[in-house]
Amino acid sequence: MAAQFKIGAIGQVHIGVKEIQRAVGFYRDILGLPLLFEVPEQKMAFFDCSGVRLYLSEDQSEEFPSKPLLYYRVEDMDQAYHQLSANGVDFLREPHIVHSTPEFELWMAGFHDPEGNFIHLMHEAPVSA
Repeated sequence: MAAQFKIGAIGQVHIGVKEIQRAVGFYRDILGLPLLFEVPEQKMAFFDCSGVRLYLSEDQSEEFPSKPLLYYRVEDMDQAYHQLSANGVDFLREPHIVHSTPEFELWMAGFHDPEGNFIHLMHEAPVSA
């Protein structure tokens, strides 16, 4: 039987970290995500990622393991790549096309955050006629 309700957009994504303050510095100062709030006594921090809440925490257990693979949309891949590189991000995968259609090219570039989580930037560039 089909569900009688509709699943909405993703509201929150969890990323487990080893050192909360190091992670907060990276996501706030390097990636530029707005810090919503921290819960220091529980070693948690929450960021706004264009309407999706990003939840970082040191508290991990076997019951709730965290090994995310996140893809952040960017409006200008070259600008994002050069700015993050200038801020010390070491890209493992430079910008490259992973898929093409007659309408767009899907570009990606990948790096690790300080906690070892692999992150991609993604951009759908319109194809010029």
